[in-house]
Amino acid sequence: MFLVERSPELRFFGGYWALPGGTVGAEDRPDDGPDAALQSCAHRELFEETGLLRHQLPSPRMAAESLANLREQMLAGAGPDAKVPPPPSPWPGMVAGSTPPLPLRELCRIETPAFAPVRYDTAFYHVPVEDCVAGTGGLRPDVWRGELVQGRWWLPQQALASWRNGDLRLVPPVVILLQHLARTADFEHFAAEIAATASGYRQGRLHQVRFSPGIVLAPLRTPTLPPATTTNCYVVGHERLWIVDPGSPHADEQERLLALLDELVAAGAALEGILVTHHHPDHVGGVVALSRARNLPVRGHPLTLARLEPGYRAGAALDDGMKVPLGKSPDGNSGWELLAVHTPGHDRGHLCFRDSRYGTMLVGDMLSTISTIIVDPPEGHLATYLHSLERLATEPLTTLYPAHGPAFANGQRLVKQYLRHRRQREAKLVEVLQQGPGSVEELLPKVYWDADPALYRFAARSLLAGLQKLQEEGRAAERAGRWHTVG
Repeated sequence: MFLVERSPELRFFGGYWALPGGTVGAEDRPDDGPDAALQSCAHRELFEETGLLRHQLPSPRMAAESLANLREQMLAGAGPDAKVPPPPSPWPGMVAGSTPPLPLRELCRIETPAFAPVRYDTAFYHVPVEDCVAGTGGLRPDVWRGELVQGRWWLPQQALASWRNGDLRLVPPVVILLQHLARTADFEHFAAEIAATASGYRQGRLHQVRFSPGIVLAPLRTPTLPPATTTNCYVVGHERLWIVDPGSPHADEQERLLALLDELVAAGAALEGILVTHHHPDHVGGVVALSRARNLPVRGHPLTLARLEPGYRAGAALDDGMKVPLGKSPDGNSGWELLAVHTPGHDRGHLCFRDSRYGTMLVGDMLSTISTIIVDPPEGHLATYLHSLERLATEPLTTLYPAHGPAFANGQRLVKQYLRHRRQREAKLVEVLQQGPGSVEELLPKVYWDADPALYRFAARSLLAGLQKLQEEGRAAERAGRWHTVG
């Protein structure tokens, strides 16, 4: 399989290895229908990203130098991170009058699960290189630096081994494709198996979404706060599995999770127990049902376990610095474990979990990749929350796994972004208070000027937490429901 490494500067999967591809554009004949547009997009992206071409072009008009110039023009305006609107693509004019290629073979369609705010319905095509007719590198893939860093051929087993060793980042759908390729005897067997897997996804089966080895992300529908609609349940381990935050109270979602766990057990793993990051309903709504269904012990901070609904099998409580054994890691190393890190502030009993092999961390509601975190007094305490964030900033983090939103490859960067955002919000609050006293309701649109008014009731709780922090520091005071600066 030919994979390409995406530039680390890209916002979307920067630094990951993926398949060549992209999104349908205006130049891809959308008026001819979705299938024709996808085919056109696949041919265009194949040329843009690898230099390979399947159209039989009029050769006198399209010498190698001309192809290179056209490809350079296309790449100059390609990609979601382009800074300015691109000029019209030369692709339609380039292929006009050419002999059209036979349609590519579609292997499957996979849609991004509901953990992400932007979801892609992606078609995966098979492109035998020998079916190409020309390109900027002849019949060899030819990656130019820019949006992509490099490209190379990988044996499926080789790519998966590098990924399990922590040497290679792979986008989750490519992990799924490689796993199927690695275990099938021939290409037709693979094609049938991946089509069946993708069909199961479309019928509601949970994906085995892996941003890094040993962690499966399973977004479940929960009664959570907007903009999220799901809470990420995680299955951590390789031989010994721990389920973290099975939060859905809905029976159909609980059945989907049980089916996923049964798949993993059928592949040779054993279920060990349930871990909870904190007690909020969208994190623990399915704990009792799962504990009973599979007779699993439940572990968490003592403050969390004391607030769970009765009926679960109790396991040993966890506190800061305690470790949960995971057995062997995906690359075969022994002594793999999860370290519990007590991070109060959003919730008094909040725990994060960092794995000892890859440096990934499950952060619950300490951070999100789709929104900010609400700090809701009296349970939530802003100064304590910031102290917990500062502690996370000292941890050797790699991929960060939030309860809401996709994983984030550079955990340290996200923690620092959160700290910077909180400092900026506090500075704005102080600036607004210096302009005159006000109630929470009066201050809210000035301090949270960038928030959706539909979310003001949630922002008001964080605003109150910010005011209380200033009060604790002797910088603000409240009188008759109105807040003002001190000193």
